[in-house]
Amino acid sequence: MGWRRLAGAVLAAGAALLAVPAMSDAQAKEGIGYTTPAQGYRDKSGTTDWIGSYIWQDKHVWCVEYSLLAPDSSEQYQPGDELRTKAGEALAPDVAANISYLLLRYTTDPSADEAAALAHLLHSWTAFPHGSISLDPDNDFRHIAYNEQFHFDALPPSARDAVTGLRADAEANRGPWAVKVTAPEKEQLIGSPGDWSVDIAKADGKLVADVPVTVELDQATLEDGRTTVELRTPADGAALSVKVVPTGVRPTVKVRLDSPADKPVVHVPANSDMQRIVTTGGEKKLAAEASGTARTQPGAVKVGKTDAETGKPISGVALRVTGPDGVQPALKQDDAPLTGPDGKPIVLQTGEDGTVAVPDLRTPQEICVVEVAAPKGYEEYFDPKAPPKACGRVEPAQTLALAIANKPNKPIVPITIPAGADGTGVVATAAFTTEPDTGGMIAFGGLVLLGTALVGFFVRRRTARA
Repeated sequence: MGWRRLAGAVLAAGAALLAVPAMSDAQAKEGIGYTTPAQGYRDKSGTTDWIGSYIWQDKHVWCVEYSLLAPDSSEQYQPGDELRTKAGEALAPDVAANISYLLLRYTTDPSADEAAALAHLLHSWTAFPHGSISLDPDNDFRHIAYNEQFHFDALPPSARDAVTGLRADAEANRGPWAVKVTAPEKEQLIGSPGDWSVDIAKADGKLVADVPVTVELDQATLEDGRTTVELRTPADGAALSVKVVPTGVRPTVKVRLDSPADKPVVHVPANSDMQRIVTTGGEKKLAAEASGTARTQPGAVKVGKTDAETGKPISGVALRVTGPDGVQPALKQDDAPLTGPDGKPIVLQTGEDGTVAVPDLRTPQEICVVEVAAPKGYEEYFDPKAPPKACGRVEPAQTLALAIANKPNKPIVPITIPAGADGTGVVATAAFTTEPDTGGMIAFGGLVLLGTALVGFFVRRRTARA
């Protein structure tokens, strides 16, 4: 889409000729850029120069030895030589860094303005007047220097703006770069996203904007479930923030990217009179990774205390929360023991609804809830050596429901004694006892003695009357 869009836009504007040449017998093929008036030198053929890319074996390439023969697709090139000036001198380190950055940034789908600006800057930095290379028009093509101002003025305004922009971009963002991945400071929860950051920094410590980065995740995913994705650093130069969802206890984020090479390399032709070319050879592979820690989501326990016969809740029951052995404390989400002020496993009381909840527990773990003392009315069946308890496994993000029922004491059976001839009237209640009541026995004896005395009195009285 990029080439057709650019070609259509430039042709419609009519500002300059965007070359998309047809097939011909000539092997040298111009790519995208602009035709400008020729810079003169001895034996110069033609009245125009081409400022832009060339097509070599179906690739866009840029030349770095102004006025030598255009690259021929039938010519074999050997890669890997260090880029030098037209006179064979080493490039200044900042110039080499600028070129590497621009080759990395602008050789893939450039606009006509960007392609021409890149070609202009490459010639300006490699074929400037120096050594045996000069602007003397009597020089031949091997020794003529690139007239930077002449060619800059010949470019259309949009391309001149691109020259200024590319130069500033290279000065601001050239290498070397360094990449760093930073995990969240706090431990993450499995299944919950956290913010990881990717920093791509220049030599001055500032971050590089709008750089493509390949992100790979292990024991983690993005929020949409992907484990590999290509992202770009923010255009404002901020760090790249990545939402990472751990799926295991050690989430790891790896990043890969192309950065500017320390020194650009060129492809060298067998024919010494043909231009050396550069393509995407300005990159260096960078990689970094970081690992964090994650744990499962916390769980909870809810205990219900009820009457074994009626099912009604029992409030105010003291329950101790322990590990599976019933002695050691359970663990909170942060792995701290769940203890009370005395340092022992925490004791909680059921509320009016007969329940008590224990949140924020480490998962998975076995939990036991042990009754500390019998509630009032349930003492008869409570064994302090084997108190009622319930145990279970707390799972991530789940609430474990436990239930403990208490059997009530046996009721005291009342005895009723009817009063009155028909058995109706006041009802008295009494309870049997196995111990004799001494006071009662004495009273009973007194009543017997009193009755005997009264019988003797009545007998004596009858005898006197006779």
